[in-house]
Amino acid sequence: MLPTRAGVLLFGKARYVRQLLPRPVLDYQRIDTTFELWSPEERWHDRYVFEENIFQTWRGLVARYMRIAEHPFSLDPDTLRRNDDPPDYVAFREAAINLLVHQDYGDHGRKASIKLFTDQTIFWNPGDAFSTEAELLDPTEKEVRNPSIIKAFRRIGLSDQAGTGIRSIYRNWHELGRMPPQIRNDKARKQFELVLFNKLLITERTLQFQRSLGVTLSAEQAEVLALAVEQKRITLTDIRGLVGGTYREAKAAADYLVQQQLLEMLDDTLFELPDDLKNRYEKLSSVETLAGSTTPEVTPKVTSGGIKLGPSWDQVGTKLGLSLDQMKLLTNFEGPHSITELMEWVERTNRTKFREQVLNPLIETRLVEMTIPDKPRSSKQKYRLTVKGRALQAQLIHGEDEK
Repeated sequence: MLPTRAGVLLFGKARYVRQLLPRPVLDYQRIDTTFELWSPEERWHDRYVFEENIFQTWRGLVARYMRIAEHPFSLDPDTLRRNDDPPDYVAFREAAINLLVHQDYGDHGRKASIKLFTDQTIFWNPGDAFSTEAELLDPTEKEVRNPSIIKAFRRIGLSDQAGTGIRSIYRNWHELGRMPPQIRNDKARKQFELVLFNKLLITERTLQFQRSLGVTLSAEQAEVLALAVEQKRITLTDIRGLVGGTYREAKAAADYLVQQQLLEMLDDTLFELPDDLKNRYEKLSSVETLAGSTTPEVTPKVTSGGIKLGPSWDQVGTKLGLSLDQMKLLTNFEGPHSITELMEWVERTNRTKFREQVLNPLIETRLVEMTIPDKPRSSKQKYRLTVKGRALQAQLIHGEDEK
């Protein structure tokens, strides 16, 4: 049959794949700790080294991912078809397929790897991307290393249309309210790394910081400022990846923040949080830490996640007719959360009763809102506090009205 190299790598039996590729296709590792606390000497908690063809590797990888992923159940109201894809499936699919189809199979000394930490997932590839990081965000055809392999994945629908994979990853992560992915394309070392952070971009602390500035910001501008608070310095490419817009739109968002003296322009594409705002945010963080450690004896430990209710929680909750479970939810909110997360906080297992008794009353009283209100049963649906809900949260935690 005279199969091509790509044909063997895609469909070949394991022994023929190993003849062409003496190293594994992929090294999958699950490490049940944070990236900062982990050291290479520590043992992983689950590992599998894939030495099969690329399609078999993909199927095995998905099977492992599905075992640990969140599976919210929902029905499409139009088709009544079941939808239980994990909320982060699009990002994982595109990042993993990117790993399989774009790696340098001529490099026999280094293998691709996926490391799943509790706070981030790192996709590492031998072989750099031919495009720059800015070009990867453009919805255009790119020069690729393995065109035959990529064409095969696209023909069977396992990858988005040409030039949109990275954009899909960023879009999915933005919908989940998380810190934007990070790309490290090292052409000198010929390696490519994509990091997905399991961390919310907008937290209650960043909301409190932004409210203290006294400046009206759009949702996109608020997100850009939150990213600058987290990273201290950001580029126009960072902003494009965050808001999903064009270069011009990213520049407009940055320029507005510069005009409001919320960012400093270092050059045409690089921006930094001013020193006075850095100090203000650090002081806010210090005050919150101190406040949380000075009155433990008068604060009932009734919530999870390290957040406690303030001294007047009982009077406030009783006055408003809130149950203890509802107060736990309101106090724990930091950003958009899935219904699975909310149920875990109050140790509920019956989703129907949880909706009826806890969640729906909070939505009806406009303390909580859906992130996708026009699709209540969407698998990507999350819930967040309204302005009214955040004010009540401040009462529950601090015993006073939010300023």
